Amino acid sequence: MGRSRRTLPEELLLLALDPATGTTAQPQSLDLGLAGAQLVELALAGRIAPDGDRIAVVMPRPTGDPTLDSALELLRRRGSPVRAVHWIGGPRLGLRQTYLSHLERCGMVHAVETHMCGVLPTTRYQATETAISREIRARLDSAIRTGVPPDPRTAALAALAHAVGLGKHLYPGNEGRSSRSRLRDLIRHDPMGGLVAHAVMDVQNGVAAQPRRNSATGGGRPAGVPEQPRRGGMVRAAVH
Repeated sequence: MGRSRRTLPEELLLLALDPATGTTAQPQSLDLGLAGAQLVELALAGRIAPDGDRIAVVMPRPTGDPTLDSALELLRRRGSPVRAVHWIGGPRLGLRQTYLSHLERCGMVHAVETHMCGVLPTTRYQATETAISREIRARLDSAIRTGVPPDPRTAALAALAHAVGLGKHLYPGNEGRSSRSRLRDLIRHDPMGGLVAHAVMDVQNGVAAQPRRNSATGGGRPAGVPEQPRRGGMVRAAVH
């Protein structure tokens, strides 16, 4: 995989960065979303594929991206397909910082050292390549505004943004309600993105231990109507 194209985890993280505060929106659920975005990126690269509600490695050849290849190798070592909720719900300490550091090395963000409450040292990140962030946002806005089915990458990004709760960050207030609704609806346009987005929400809602039931038998959610993320999700280390 060449580095001329940004990966979905990178794009999701850039979407979540608040330009005013230098912090990431929805930090707890964002960690889950980054793990899910890795799965979608690996699927787009032809390395993994969905197998029901599980993920199977179909081509173990490295992509050339160290972080993605680490995830691919962990999946390969499982030896058999793994449920998406179990993968996303596993420990991912440091994943967000790994991607923030990568974006800093690429010159897309820069770190600002400051002190919380004037005492505790903390690091905030400001986007430097604002044109890139605007281009990512424009793709979502276009898909929402035109109603034209987006490409798989944009559809997956929309699904992940909805799953981690970025809708209120991207389209705030009452005036953003219809955009948030359309963002949610884009989840239906990419099967892998939809599978991963549902898994992210299931982990947040504490139902990862139970297999997803088929909606035809009366359980689960209707296709294309994802459950809204619940407040409180899994507690994970936050990077500000």
